[in-house]
Amino acid sequence: MAFEDFSVEMISTTGAKIHSLRKGSGPPLLLLHGYPQTHFIWHKIAERLSKSYSVVLTDLRGYGDSEKPDGSARHANYSFRAMAQDQIEVMRHLGYGEFYVASHDRGARTTHRMCLDHPEAVRRVCFMDIVPTLRMYQDTNKEFATKYMWWFFLIQNAPLPEHMIGADPQFFLEQHFKMQNGTPGALTEKAIKEYMRCFCTPEAIHASCEDYRAAAEIDLEMDEADEEAGHKVACPVHVLWGAKGAIGKLWDVLDVWKQHATGPVSGKALDAGHYLAEEQPEEVLSELLRFFK
Repeated sequence: MAFEDFSVEMISTTGAKIHSLRKGSGPPLLLLHGYPQTHFIWHKIAERLSKSYSVVLTDLRGYGDSEKPDGSARHANYSFRAMAQDQIEVMRHLGYGEFYVASHDRGARTTHRMCLDHPEAVRRVCFMDIVPTLRMYQDTNKEFATKYMWWFFLIQNAPLPEHMIGADPQFFLEQHFKMQNGTPGALTEKAIKEYMRCFCTPEAIHASCEDYRAAAEIDLEMDEADEEAGHKVACPVHVLWGAKGAIGKLWDVLDVWKQHATGPVSGKALDAGHYLAEEQPEEVLSELLRFFK
């Protein structure tokens, strides 16, 4: 059973109760997942990372076994600012004022906001299979809109996407994974079962829609303000992306992140689709151990 030796705690932040797991000793390393998954995305490498680091895994608010608060005006409860604040408070609760972060998809967008709002906290960061949200919306074209159709579907006003997904959430997840996964069999039966358990409820579906709605409204305003003010990621950045996925085909990933960081930026494409830690766990593990050493 994955994570059986990890301690589990529900940690209350100012905005939500966050399901958190911890194991290991050494420098603190926070691992953040993306949509429509949970902390379980790290199940192939978390145990081995705990041999070198104090590993902390959480479910983002609205996901997994974390609390799913109401969306609030302008979906602010699901802004990346609110979600980043959760993670800062979780790490402070555990005694970590500074830490490393490895993050994927929505978790990486949360981490990007964390780097801008709390630069003193993040020592080094690995972003997996993203470029900044504002850049992706600014560069929207037919190919991006087709390959990332849920970005434009999930932001529609409630209850349209909630109702349509809720009619057959298992089918929706299966199709989503099929579109994004570049390595057949990489998402194990146990992992898919866990994602199904956590996602296929009205509360989780609504919360994830609120995440995307916030990203297309209040988050963009924050990103635009930071861009105008010249705020960038200050710590060393390592980026990984899937050679079989859309991000690397539509953007020069390293060049984009160099435009959004003041420190060194490194990275590479892996032979994978979107789910790097599940499709190429050995490579991801090697990259993280090298970068955070």
